[in-house]
Amino acid sequence: MDLVDFYPETTQQLKLPPSVPAGIAAEFREAESCLGHGNFRAAAGLFRSVLDKTLRASGYKLKKGTPLEQQIDAASADGIITESRRRRAHDEVRVLGNDVLHDEWRELQREDVEAAHHYSQRILEDFYDDRGSTLAVLRSKSKVPAEDELPPSGS
Repeated sequence: MDLVDFYPETTQQLKLPPSVPAGIAAEFREAESCLGHGNFRAAAGLFRSVLDKTLRASGYKLKKGTPLEQQIDAASADGIITESRRRRAHDEVRVLGNDVLHDEWRELQREDVEAAHHYSQRILEDFYDDRGSTLAVLRSKSKVPAEDELPPSGS
């Protein structure tokens, strides 16, 4: 008799900077949980969402409908992420997540989603490891990060 599969599978929880907002960190951890349980499509979609929410929280969603692709490119142009990280954000996170969200169903491989896991964590480090320096760059580029947004009236 051969062991075909073993549950639960586990995925190493990657370290996140303490300044990552609670909601983004929770979404990242949920994506890790999905990956660990073999729910690769769900994990890919959530890692893409982490990228989108990170960019939005840093002021890159300039107006409703700004494509994620343009947000990633702008973060690279501003020097928040490197050119190499920009390519990985597109190839390993955005495109994979878009495939899950917008294309016909297809099976994903663990290796593909592990790359999204790895690069999502690296992007969170880029934005939140030294948030003070990142905020200075964002403000100098006329971005309005979540930290600078006014609370809704009546709060």
